[in-house]
Amino acid sequence: MLAGNVPLGRLAHPDEIANVVLFLASAQASFITGTELSADGGEVQL
Repeated sequence: MLAGNVPLGRLAHPDEIANVVLFLASAQASFITGTELSADGGEVQL
């Protein structure tokens, strides 16, 4: 039922969320400040 509200048509796998967290904790995200990042398959866009 929840997946029907997500444009990608499925819920995230735990490793997909972990990858977002790892990215934000890495040096690759060192210039990212003051933004909201949604890892929700596009649900916020609706």
